[in-house]
Amino acid sequence: MPGITAVLLAAGESSRMGQPKPLLPWKGLPLVQYQVSSLAEAGASPIIVVLGPNPTDVAPFVIGADALQTVINPDYMMGKTTSIRLGVSHVSDDVDGILLLAVDQPRPPELVRQVIEEHLRSGALIAHPTYNGRGGHPIIFHGSLKEELLAITEDQQGIREVVGRHQKSIHTLAMDSPIVRIDLNTTHDYEKALSEYGTNP
Repeated sequence: MPGITAVLLAAGESSRMGQPKPLLPWKGLPLVQYQVSSLAEAGASPIIVVLGPNPTDVAPFVIGADALQTVINPDYMMGKTTSIRLGVSHVSDDVDGILLLAVDQPRPPELVRQVIEEHLRSGALIAHPTYNGRGGHPIIFHGSLKEELLAITEDQQGIREVVGRHQKSIHTLAMDSPIVRIDLNTTHDYEKALSEYGTNP
């Protein structure tokens, strides 16, 4: 069914964080639940969540959307590209766009919605937000790039290979908030982002 399918990557080892990132509190919810709800509210459907270590601990919180699919990546230790390929392999061939977002990149629904609308309006092969001229997430690939995404490898820098191949067909959306570039890699990253963006008013 045409539309934007989201692939939420939640299969990392969280080694630098020291605790499972999908379960970190964010705006009163486990991070994975917040992300699913945000993507759904923004209009992405279906949403495919890729899990890795401890899937039975995380799966109960993969809720918040009507069209939701969970897949488990047994090869998560071999790198993020294995999770991207697995998630994308479950995307229908006729979608308008494939949205990629990592669970440790919390994004409010209004931001995600803007990126989705810009992707659909522009007709570009690739769309993503920027802040101060630097690229951010989520990133959306046109459905026609599905096979290219399925062919990415760790050796070729994953999706960067696809992005590099289509530099002239990228549409960027300048945003006024640095949240488009936030990645919760360490405890310090998380605590700083939580204090600025992750608590309810």
